[in-house]
Amino acid sequence: MTAFYLVAALSAAITQKNWEFLGFYIPFFILFGVIIAAMHKRVGFPKGLLWCLSVWGAAHLAGGLVQLPSNWPHEGGEPVLYSWWLINDRLKYDNIIHAYGFGLTTWVCWEALRANIHNRFGRKLYPSFGPIALAALGGMGLGAINEIIEFFAVLNLANTNVGGYFNTGWDLVANLVGCLIASLIIAVRG
Repeated sequence: MTAFYLVAALSAAITQKNWEFLGFYIPFFILFGVIIAAMHKRVGFPKGLLWCLSVWGAAHLAGGLVQLPSNWPHEGGEPVLYSWWLINDRLKYDNIIHAYGFGLTTWVCWEALRANIHNRFGRKLYPSFGPIALAALGGMGLGAINEIIEFFAVLNLANTNVGGYFNTGWDLVANLVGCLIASLIIAVRG
């Protein structure tokens, strides 16, 4: 599924001459996929997590490539899913994808930490405050790396749809919300 929508995204980005996606997001997307595949080989992620990551990838690529109908409310000059106001001036598609995605990275960090403790010490890691906080902070750190990638896009490309300071701030808030929700789920479900 991931390979299928990646080919579709590459085709759409080339057709739209979307250099931001071709030059920055798709290469980082591929790098992220390689990292997850290497981690999966060592950690053995649950299939549900892998599917959720694949859905996140599709939603992320669609966010920058799928054009909105002209009458849909959006922010900025690019009428794409990422700019779409779901609730005017309150909630964008971008915020939902950030919360979902970086909640997933918290889950990735949890699974990696849990596997590491088991492999090194032969112990099962239970969801207590310290390890869950560490996983959430890992998710937040990965969200910050995403913002750095967006910053480099702004520095190196003339026209991006990244947004300004407030967009970055709201992205970080959405990341935090996703990480906290994932932390609660991990605490409840183990």
